[in-house]
Amino acid sequence: MMKHALVFQTDFGLVDGAVCAMYGVANSIDPTLKIYDLTHDIPQYNIWEASYRLRQTIDYWPEGTVFVSVVDPGVGSTRRSVIARTQRNQYIITPDNGTLTHIKRIEGIESVRTFDEKANKLPTAGESFTFFGRDIYAFNGAKLAAGQIDYEHFGKTVPVESLVELPIVPAYREDHHVQGTIDVLDVRFGNLWTNIDHQLFHELDMARGDRLAVKIKNDTRTVYENTVVFAQSFAEVAIGEPLLYINSLENIGVAINQGSFAKAYNIGTGTNWRLSLCKA
Repeated sequence: MMKHALVFQTDFGLVDGAVCAMYGVANSIDPTLKIYDLTHDIPQYNIWEASYRLRQTIDYWPEGTVFVSVVDPGVGSTRRSVIARTQRNQYIITPDNGTLTHIKRIEGIESVRTFDEKANKLPTAGESFTFFGRDIYAFNGAKLAAGQIDYEHFGKTVPVESLVELPIVPAYREDHHVQGTIDVLDVRFGNLWTNIDHQLFHELDMARGDRLAVKIKNDTRTVYENTVVFAQSFAEVAIGEPLLYINSLENIGVAINQGSFAKAYNIGTGTNWRLSLCKA
């Protein structure tokens, strides 16, 4: 059977041997597998961000790619282990804890299978039930990528609708305003990535260089309120000046040229962080 790329994502970091152990398991299954890292810097236990980072990257990987995503605060509990096949015929093996939220809502999931963790566990794991990234997900993900597991005959089919989902608040237009949430940060640079897509934004009839009134609230508290220019790229504004732009996912981003917007205004992410835009 054809072999496919194996892509790991975790909240383990790289300060100890956890990720290396996952690589070791995969290489033991098949030393010719091509293994890649999405990220291992998901904030600890942050299932939302794990879900979003899958959405951010999956479109750029070919059909058949196997993703192993392990952000698993419920490790060893009764939550299910699943393999999902996307509409683009890629595979994600992960705990069923909300990690598949964005893929299901935005990319589309064609089918899901759940499997017995005890019957499909790394044989040398023994009595350990705290490192499923190594013993369950890397182990079975590598077997799937190597063609040693046939997805159609592994585990049992469960309804796509049965997947655990995290709450999502859709962006919307109300009169002359567009409202959305701050879903995630462009972490290294401190830019805000919203769920307002470019099509909804352009309903405001904005052109490059126009200014918008921007309001950011955390629940009911206003954290930021100012007029901000809509630019095509960061270089179109002076260093230190804020801007609105269309990010790499074609959603609206908020940034400071060569600065961190998130740090400057102490802004976080999640459905309680709301952003409102209208033409200034």
